[in-house]
Amino acid sequence: MTRNDTTVLRVAGRPVGRYVTRPELPARLSPRPHLHPVTTLAGTAVTELAPADHAHHLGVGVAVPDVEGFNFWGGRTYVRDQGPTELDNHGAQRHIVFQLRDPDGFVEELGWVAAGGELLRERRTVAAIELTDRAWALDLTFSLTNVTTGPLSIGSPATNGRPGAAYGGFFWRARKESSAPEVFTAGAGGEEDVHGRPADWLALRGATWTLVFAGATERTRRDPWFVRTEEYPGVGSSLAHEERLPLPPGETVVRRVVTVVADGRLDRDAAAALVRKAVSP
Repeated sequence: MTRNDTTVLRVAGRPVGRYVTRPELPARLSPRPHLHPVTTLAGTAVTELAPADHAHHLGVGVAVPDVEGFNFWGGRTYVRDQGPTELDNHGAQRHIVFQLRDPDGFVEELGWVAAGGELLRERRTVAAIELTDRAWALDLTFSLTNVTTGPLSIGSPATNGRPGAAYGGFFWRARKESSAPEVFTAGAGGEEDVHGRPADWLALRGATWTLVFAGATERTRRDPWFVRTEEYPGVGSSLAHEERLPLPPGETVVRRVVTVVADGRLDRDAAAALVRKAVSP
């Protein structure tokens, strides 16, 4: 179902996500297609859009703070030896066409445009998968191809001199509640112990809901997780953790993240079991 440049994702006939293809946003927010709201099967929203603490956080999507110096994340740019700085360097992701669109998913082509030219062409595949009567999974794959005639590279604030800030890639801005959510992996717990480290899966547990993020390819699982719980609730994977990611002309970088969206507060065993079901071939 579509309306006003939106697509509604459904699981077993129930709406679980609204995908906005052409958001009307200021340039400094790096406008881009995104999913919001995303809900559990019981209807609890587990995303936020343009919250007061970070107006450029747009639900669920793909965002990169530095593509050859252009900001596709939104907000200020981290400049080495200077810190977060307002620059006129924002890019935008533009919806080109849906190559496939069904109630439970779509395949989309997007252009990443900055300074009047297209830098990257993206193929984004999104699927909503029923797991149980209390859980479903959002399967998101993105492929970024350098469509310029020269080399590009992807960076992050971390590669530009800000330790611990290697965000950029898949990102999920989660629901903010009166208490910070808990975060854990199979072998660790707490923001300090899971942030900046790879893990097969990572769970964010709120008052009545749990999100479980999993890299669904071997290459995706090597990317460390970017995690925030106390400052704000958000989880992403890091394309450029310690060094810039080179992207020669015509080359493509591909990542796939599957996120379990569950009602209730899952423990480690339940989280792992749902991940196995969601990521199984």
